[in-house]
Amino acid sequence: MVKTKANVIVISSGKGGVGKTVTAINLASALNKLGKKTLLIDSNLTTPNIGINLGAPSVPITLNHVLQEKNTIHEAIYKHHSGTKIILASFSIQDLQGIKPQKFNLAISSLKANFDFIIIDSAAGLGREALLAFPVADEILIITNPENAAVADALKTLHIAKKFNKKCSIILNKTRNDKKELSEEAIKNLLETEILETIPEDDSIKESLMIRDAIIHTHPKSKATKAYESLAKKFIEREESENAEDEKSEEDEEEQDKENIDEKKSFFSKIFKKS
Repeated sequence: MVKTKANVIVISSGKGGVGKTVTAINLASALNKLGKKTLLIDSNLTTPNIGINLGAPSVPITLNHVLQEKNTIHEAIYKHHSGTKIILASFSIQDLQGIKPQKFNLAISSLKANFDFIIIDSAAGLGREALLAFPVADEILIITNPENAAVADALKTLHIAKKFNKKCSIILNKTRNDKKELSEEAIKNLLETEILETIPEDDSIKESLMIRDAIIHTHPKSKATKAYESLAKKFIEREESENAEDEKSEEDEEEQDKENIDEKKSFFSKIFKKS
């Protein structure tokens, strides 16, 4: 059967400052721009950043309220001017009280039928909050930079993600292609995991953060935008490939069922003729 539920992609990193949130925002924006129904969720309950980066630091209903069972997950969805749907976390310290993290996965699962992609920006690090979304993920994108400390933390994240039996890919972010950084080949060998996309260092990203919008919208011809759009297209191609395989499998099953029915008809026909 063709997949009818969203592909849930969790954006993770072993350390802060590698560009995790920027990647989440721009991947979601690129998928939406390419015509996919996309939901972006900030699951960083203690230090959320998506709202700040998109010019909406405070909204009436947040993910915190959902996990406090004050509101439903559907009531927490807001629409960005680009069309991307967003669920934000709260900046209020008071909204950290009474949260039930165990409600998160069920809440996200209830949304899967309504979207093509759900992009979840997790908290940085490897603590309980950072791992909150791992169980519901179809794939975990680990963001790293071409430097020793970031790659070491990415390796730790990979080991933990694999304990959840999740598909993992690497996004190599803030690359400058100079001798002061680790090479892509060296990082690939160290992590033994596919580098799905390389995002170049781009001053336009800083400008987009000042404008408080995705670089996809503020600088559509920038190098970083092209990389994020390339990443989004790879996910769409994967989705289409999986759907084609599902359709083929479904057709093969139907053909096998038809052959089995024909065999039974032939068998019973012979019996009745003998009678």
